Amino acid sequence: MDLRVLWFILLGVLLAGYAILDGFDLGVGILHLGARDDRERRIFMNSIGPLWDGNEVWLVTFGGALFAAFPEAYATAFSGFYLAFMLLLFALIFRAVSMEFRSKRESPLWRGAWDVAFSAASVVAALLFGVAAGDSMLGIPIGADHEYVGGFFLLLRPYAILVGLLNVSLFALHGAIYLDMKTEGELQRRVRRWTWYAFAIFLTLYLLTTIVTLTRVPRALANFERLPWLWAVVALNILALANIPRALLLRRAGQAFLSSAAAIAALVGLFGAALYPNLIVSSLSPEWSMTLLNASSSDKTLKIMALIAACGMPLVLCYTAVIYWVFRGKVELGKSSY
Repeated sequence: MDLRVLWFILLGVLLAGYAILDGFDLGVGILHLGARDDRERRIFMNSIGPLWDGNEVWLVTFGGALFAAFPEAYATAFSGFYLAFMLLLFALIFRAVSMEFRSKRESPLWRGAWDVAFSAASVVAALLFGVAAGDSMLGIPIGADHEYVGGFFLLLRPYAILVGLLNVSLFALHGAIYLDMKTEGELQRRVRRWTWYAFAIFLTLYLLTTIVTLTRVPRALANFERLPWLWAVVALNILALANIPRALLLRRAGQAFLSSAAAIAALVGLFGAALYPNLIVSSLSPEWSMTLLNASSSDKTLKIMALIAACGMPLVLCYTAVIYWVFRGKVELGKSSY
């Protein structure tokens, strides 16, 4: 059971890493159409240009780790979220294509079309991630054979859509804070105003989602009774969110960004705490849920994976740190820019 818990935690780390790193570049995409002209939109794209593909590696690693550690849960998830996953994949691919194709021609119509595609794909991706989290909290209809027995539109429940909108607002806030660090002049001043709007929208949705979650998903607090230290994660989340407006008022965008990242990590931790020891909750019968015990690989497989992770994770973290250090500072447009 210890190895299973270890991999549950590592999956949470990978998911949090992805949400933090790809969250801000999805946020930049969500805000992309707010730029006034071609130069500003190029600045937005170039702020994430050297980073976005490396950020998505965290999602690929999460999927690979889930497949290897909990293959039964991986199979069930794809049977239930197959169309949603295909839409997500299409959105992520379209974002990449939009960035690469946009600057190939100087036609305003050409660039405008790709700008709309880039922003729309970012919104769709962020929304689908949130909908998946909301459905996971509510549970999905899987039978005794661990097969999904519903349809795609069954996943679009009001609570799931609410969590999806919360995620869009969170990534927009995260992206706006990131743009504050990467821009200057009049554009930076407008981005700072967007940050306050994004924070107000996020805070409203956050409070509403919290109330609905406590009402609709009472089991979300079940583990807090057994493990009181989980309330420290709640405290971290609240303190991180509270520090964002403070840091913005003091014009400390870097500190606000770290607070936003900490809030995202805490939200992922709370999501995991609400699910544990389940991976996929069955809304038909608790006995048919996918848990750490009935969905995992063998102990030998988990041990081998743990050794690989111990060797690979430090390299990934070092690579990520080096890339972000190299491309730090304000965006400067050049001949090779997007």
